[in-house]
Amino acid sequence: MTVQTRMEEQIEELRRRAPCIDLRAYYFVLGALREVGRRLPKRRHISAHELLEGVRVLAIERYGLTARMVLEHWGVTATEDIGEIVFGLVDQGVLVKTEDDRSEDFANGFDFVEAFETNYPWQMSLGQEVRDEPPEVPDLPQV
Repeated sequence: MTVQTRMEEQIEELRRRAPCIDLRAYYFVLGALREVGRRLPKRRHISAHELLEGVRVLAIERYGLTARMVLEHWGVTATEDIGEIVFGLVDQGVLVKTEDDRSEDFANGFDFVEAFETNYPWQMSLGQEVRDEPPEVPDLPQV
């Protein structure tokens, strides 16, 4: 059995235990964990706070304005759900934790409406912040 197949079986077992969380949510959290780790200067343990920020950023990058809707469709409606996913993956041996890691570390990490809607990072395709005020319009020549 390959490592990939074993991991898929472990995640499928989690899905059977917690049917309200979609299989895609587990893989998304693993993807966010991988992205956070990839962006670190050197390999080390990733805190709950860092992972939550990674989930938020990756969700916005991948799903834009629909990020909250996608996560909620998968059964992830609060940061506590992300903690449930992480600790389920730990229980199945997919992830490891330190002695200091607790599921409570994921409690109240951020509010989904605030993170994905109210404070949505509106940016133009050129990477510039969108201004709240309208652009200046040059005076038109007199006819």
